[in-house]
Amino acid sequence: NNDLIYYMGSVDGGVWKTVDAGQTWTPLFQHEPVSSIGAIAIDSSSPNVIYVGTGEYCPRGDATYGDGMYKSTDGGKTWQHIGLIDTRHIARVLINPIDHNQIFVAALGHVYGPNTERGVFRSDDGGRTWTKVLYKNDTTGAIDLVFDPNNPRTLYAAMWAVQRKPWSLTSGGSTDDGLYKSTDGGTTWERVGGPGWPQGPLGRIGVAISKANSNRIYALVEAEGNHRGLYRSDDGGKTWRQV
Repeated sequence: NNDLIYYMGSVDGGVWKTVDAGQTWTPLFQHEPVSSIGAIAIDSSSPNVIYVGTGEYCPRGDATYGDGMYKSTDGGKTWQHIGLIDTRHIARVLINPIDHNQIFVAALGHVYGPNTERGVFRSDDGGRTWTKVLYKNDTTGAIDLVFDPNNPRTLYAAMWAVQRKPWSLTSGGSTDDGLYKSTDGGTTWERVGGPGWPQGPLGRIGVAISKANSNRIYALVEAEGNHRGLYRSDDGGKTWRQV
């Protein structure tokens, strides 16, 4: 609501705030036990309420991890840890624009080994408690998550199996990699596919939905050979074409 105020999450430098459109910045995350930030979300109905998901989600050779979710109710002056401590790397935090107590988190999980606290999580009480609503296995996490901008009960989540070793990176290849859709607020999910969708193995996926037309979805897909690239659906994910 104020185009002079911005928040920035740094790969390994905490959270920063500017109130003058970027001319000066103030650090906000100096007393917390981690400094790696993956995602930030601001409550549009109450701009002093900020959610921060820790842990960078680009698994480089020197990727630093976080310890879950934090919340501030005073514009970043103080922070409360609100769980998901073992997610390690959080890629997205979403606030339901209609029900501001409903929060979604896309968590990649450990990138150097398996763990079960990964996937898509939902809170219906402003982060006090969490439910894991999309989970496939202990090496596949969520790398992207979006609301339908015209209907927040519809969400798309990109699931990605990634493992980082000191000498290599394994990206995708799991039978659970892919794009998933929920039409009931994240309670149940179906895998997106259909004619035109690239065949596996798949890797990292980024997804976006048109605000002008909820049936138009764009997916940037990592796949083998000439199957990688940008795909578009005009029917809510039933059919696709490479664009």
